[in-house]
Amino acid sequence: MEVNIHEAKTHFSKLLRKVAAGEEVVISRAGTPIARIVPVGERGRRRFGVDRGRFEVPEDFDAPLSDDLLASFES
Repeated sequence: MEVNIHEAKTHFSKLLRKVAAGEEVVISRAGTPIARIVPVGERGRRRFGVDRGRFEVPEDFDAPLSDDLLASFES
């Protein structure tokens, strides 16, 4: 479903009911789509430890940056 900005402001609650029912709403300005309202997907439960062993944090990860590396961030 596509609506213009004025219609979206006027009927926002109605549009949210449609989104909650699974419909996607596109908001347009002068016929050009500028935003999309979509239902929030279900989030799965986070599983801790799934990346265990895939990387290693170096001992000096919190050491001060060298002057030349620090300068590259500032330029």
